[in-house]
Amino acid sequence: MARLSNKVAVITGGAGGIGQAAGKLFAEEGAHVVLVDLNESALKDAVQAIGDENVSYVAADTTDPSQVQKFVNATVERHGGIDVFIANAGIEGEVNSIIDTPIDMFDKVIEVNVKGVWLGLKYVMPVMKERGGGSIVITSSTAGVRGSAGMAPYATSKHAVIGLMRTAAMEGSSMGIRVNTVNPAPIQTRMMRSIEEQRVAEGKQGFNTVEEAQKAVAAGNPLRRYGEPEEVGKLMMFLASDESSFCNGGVYMVDGGTSAGQNSFGR
Repeated sequence: MARLSNKVAVITGGAGGIGQAAGKLFAEEGAHVVLVDLNESALKDAVQAIGDENVSYVAADTTDPSQVQKFVNATVERHGGIDVFIANAGIEGEVNSIIDTPIDMFDKVIEVNVKGVWLGLKYVMPVMKERGGGSIVITSSTAGVRGSAGMAPYATSKHAVIGLMRTAAMEGSSMGIRVNTVNPAPIQTRMMRSIEEQRVAEGKQGFNTVEEAQKAVAAGNPLRRYGEPEEVGKLMMFLASDESSFCNGGVYMVDGGTSAGQNSFGR
């Protein structure tokens, strides 16, 4: 039997690299998948790329309570409930020192990366309780367990969602709900391209091209490479499945050993 047979999974940030990879893996393992993202055109492209009839989408702003309720209600109407929630939507913000970071940029990163996760928990957990429980996976980062120079809002937000996860794991246990985080190192996604381009434009680390920035980041990883979205998706799939039935309140690194050694940047 497929590992997620007949389970209903909602994935926010579903049009991004990690979200789309997880959606494909989940569908291949028998899940009904609902991708959620802000950009409807990107969602359509993601669903088409996955090419599975069990994958659909809802365009929604994860920072807006009414729109979070909308994608939760739409999923229940389509599939009868929610068994798996992947709180993956996030933004990187600007690469800047604390002193030079605009206040509105800090607020925006916290709103998307923290408030968006909190709202997801708020509206998904009651539905999941009615289903008899389920699994929630929140995307944090290696920046969630240590500092990341030039990325204070992002690092702050990724630390914060670990606190949310631990609290939700305690509150959800009596409902049969398990909650964990996955913490990727730099992954081959749009987010990392944005961070690399900003580092090059900033010019403070001696990078003249994005390729130079990529090589420097990869060299800082014990495995000497970036991760792939599918590698994060596979960890999400394990935590979503019944195979992880005793995993609750955990911080799961998927970073090639990055967090065991020297610093790098981004997710």
